[in-house]
Amino acid sequence: MCAMAAGRRGRRVLVVDSSKKLGKKILMSGGGRCNFTNLYVEPGNFLSANPHFCISALNRYTQWDFIALVDKHRVPWEERKHGQLFCRDSAKDILNLLVAECEQVGVSLRTHCQVTGISALPADAAGAASGPVRFRLAAGGETLTAESLVVATGGLSIPTLGASGFGYDIARQFGHEVLPTRAGLVPFTFSDGFKAVTERLSGLALDAVLSAPDNDGQAFSESLLFTHRGLSGPAVLQLSNYWQPGERIAIDLLPGESVADWLKARKRSHPRSLLRTLLGERLAKSLVLELQALLWPAWAETAITDVPDAVLLALAGELQAWSLKPSGTEGYRTAEVTLGGVDTRELSSRTMESRRQPGLYFIGEVVDVTGWLGGFNFQWAWSSGQAAGQFV
Repeated sequence: MCAMAAGRRGRRVLVVDSSKKLGKKILMSGGGRCNFTNLYVEPGNFLSANPHFCISALNRYTQWDFIALVDKHRVPWEERKHGQLFCRDSAKDILNLLVAECEQVGVSLRTHCQVTGISALPADAAGAASGPVRFRLAAGGETLTAESLVVATGGLSIPTLGASGFGYDIARQFGHEVLPTRAGLVPFTFSDGFKAVTERLSGLALDAVLSAPDNDGQAFSESLLFTHRGLSGPAVLQLSNYWQPGERIAIDLLPGESVADWLKARKRSHPRSLLRTLLGERLAKSLVLELQALLWPAWAETAITDVPDAVLLALAGELQAWSLKPSGTEGYRTAEVTLGGVDTRELSSRTMESRRQPGLYFIGEVVDVTGWLGGFNFQWAWSSGQAAGQFV
């Protein structure tokens, strides 16, 4: 995005990628369909130590601008829940349109080219026809020089795709602060007895509301998936951005209703039924059996009519705020994004340029701006890239 924007302005642009293949993260995203943006992009969908930073770029290149680019290339797309937009055919369509736009404006794309060193040249270095030469790079066995250098290296997420901390190293080299990083949009793991529960329920999915009671009560209503390692699914990935190690999470297994009222009504209409039989009407029987062992073992064989109302009320509270304490997350290996990164207080929100080193820009995931699940991180990539591309 940055390269095509700069190319349209007549700039000579070289994109250097250490990978053998362009756009690996684009190609694997959205199950190979690329959730390329969201209809409902708002600053509140992003996390940052400097929450206002993202507003300028998002306002100047919106989801509608990228949708127009997708339509220009006649890429078929579809809307899924929560405003998520996906390619109807393949993520390759997004990569191909980006490459086509770059080639149209003369951008050079070089893959399998490792940058091994970067140095800033003195301010009075000999100028080139297009402007002063500010940077010298050792890359792919040759020396490159440039007036502007854009760092769009991503974060630490999914190292098998080539992710590394190289962008953070560059930032530190030029005196930038890098805020602590951690895995985001990532499944939870458990090391206590609950791990055996998730193993037995592995593959079971249900709609639930997950919240972080210790973290401003942030909540997400989405699908929850039990895995052999712990908990995953969209609701978990969303909540992981807000969860801190040592905190508990709460799960509402029957959202949108009063379980207490429902149990009282069932007590009147089905007095001889067992709790597991009644809850089996609403939840998977395998889950109900695990919940029974955890939440009401003493009343497992007792007809609901003989279960005190106080017990039912407490059980309803557990079912709508089931408290669990993850031991951690699956980490960068499966994380979709990296939280933290280059401190935005040292960047211009208008141009993405460093306030410490003229001509140096940071865009995308390497910056301390992280979006929710659902196309928001791609939109930040498009918007921040476009912002820098207007000024490099």
